[in-house]
Amino acid sequence: MSAPTSATDRTEPETDRTESPAASDGFVRGLAQAIGGPIGEHAAAPSRPGRFWTAQRIILALLCFTLAASWVQKSPCQDGNWQENVQYTRFCYTDVLALYYAEGLNEGKVPYRDHPVEYPVVTGYFMGALGLPVHALGERYPEINQGTWFYNANALVLSILAVAAVAVLLALRRRRPWDAAIFALSPALFVTATVNWDLLAIALAMFGVFAWARSKPLVAGLLLGLGGAAKLWPLFILGPLFVLALRSQRIRTFLLALGGAVFAWIATNLPVAILYRESWNRFFELNDTRPIDWGTLWYIGRYLDGKWNTGGGQGPFQWLSDNVPALNNLTYGLTILACAAIGLLCLLAPRRPRLAQLAFLVVAAFLIFSKVWSQQYVLWLLPLIVLARPRWGAIIAWTVAEIGYFTAFYAELLGAGGKPVIPEGTFVLASTLRLLTVMILCALVIREIWRPELDAVRDTYADDPDGGVISGAPDAPWITKLRHTFRADRRDAGAASKDPAQSEEPAPVS
Repeated sequence: MSAPTSATDRTEPETDRTESPAASDGFVRGLAQAIGGPIGEHAAAPSRPGRFWTAQRIILALLCFTLAASWVQKSPCQDGNWQENVQYTRFCYTDVLALYYAEGLNEGKVPYRDHPVEYPVVTGYFMGALGLPVHALGERYPEINQGTWFYNANALVLSILAVAAVAVLLALRRRRPWDAAIFALSPALFVTATVNWDLLAIALAMFGVFAWARSKPLVAGLLLGLGGAAKLWPLFILGPLFVLALRSQRIRTFLLALGGAVFAWIATNLPVAILYRESWNRFFELNDTRPIDWGTLWYIGRYLDGKWNTGGGQGPFQWLSDNVPALNNLTYGLTILACAAIGLLCLLAPRRPRLAQLAFLVVAAFLIFSKVWSQQYVLWLLPLIVLARPRWGAIIAWTVAEIGYFTAFYAELLGAGGKPVIPEGTFVLASTLRLLTVMILCALVIREIWRPELDAVRDTYADDPDGGVISGAPDAPWITKLRHTFRADRRDAGAASKDPAQSEEPAPVS
């Protein structure tokens, strides 16, 4: 007779196990019925040694196809001849080409030195590193279209960064490679890959998460700091790292990551801040002075204010629109409160949450309460939701809402200078659906944090595959006491709600 199986044996997955989406995802399993159902238990492994088309190679090939299709979709705008609003009618607008001229790169101006740049410094360096050689080439060969060359150079490098980011996703989910297909096949990536330079920050953030997962906190901090110097959001990942380190008694490890992030951010920013202070301040000034932007929570509220206050009164959202400092304080305050709630959730959850779950919640909270939510910000959430909750159904619903917003946004831009293309209410509806689907994703992630048995990733891995030194570490004793106290309070509250009279009597002593 074989020995009984322990609890540890039951929860520890086999090391060579590769998860099939149709086996673990109800939505994919339903679709698979059209082609005969999920793969059988005794079927030949699709990634067996010697086979060229492994899951990883298929996903990278699909990603290259998506990026190539995105390049074709943006091709009507590549020559910069944006007559008759072609950039909106063909949905091909890109900041990359527009800012080549707006930032003076076509004249050989060095970012920050000769012209203030509206982005953090690593993005400015990136723009200059590609833009100045293109300008020099144009000086030598006047017949070339500099804008086209600049866009294509950026599209190529950003595509390489996207491939690198997906390679990291595959490395982080070796047992679940098909999760990365959510990113590789995303319509959101198709329409926004080269709208701006966000893939630069995404690649740096994913490399940072990978370094943390491989127990290299200093390298992780350096990469997250570089990512934060390209776009601010990668620095938000430090918050989840802190509360996870606090719960697992790994604060010293977190401090290494924090020190690396601070060093990388200062090292990249300090030269520009010292030499060209006014240009460096441009990014922060724009963030302070920008009013309510398209499609945000505040935009929706302002529209509803106008509908409800027909008597000429000013509603709260309309007042915030006219008082930007108050709007800034409110957005910062709500974001901080949301992050504090996420931190408390991490400490009270029955099992330590995974890094990707908390990172997704923090970045999503920032976007939900932000006064700016540009179309390409969808890319910030895409790799995080792949790592946090790789369930196809909810992600597809969110993607549909994002594409609906993308379409409505371009229609809104077309009507901004003349006759409206769509009713304002239609654009607000699209904005609301995008907001609601992101909030639903947050609720689903929170549900799986509170009920870890529902987490598909935990069904494949014994602990957090992104956790690094935190993975497998015991909780701090004070965390255990806090959770026990919280559970006891909840039981007492539940008993009181069921029988108020009984709650007034002293509890029996056992």
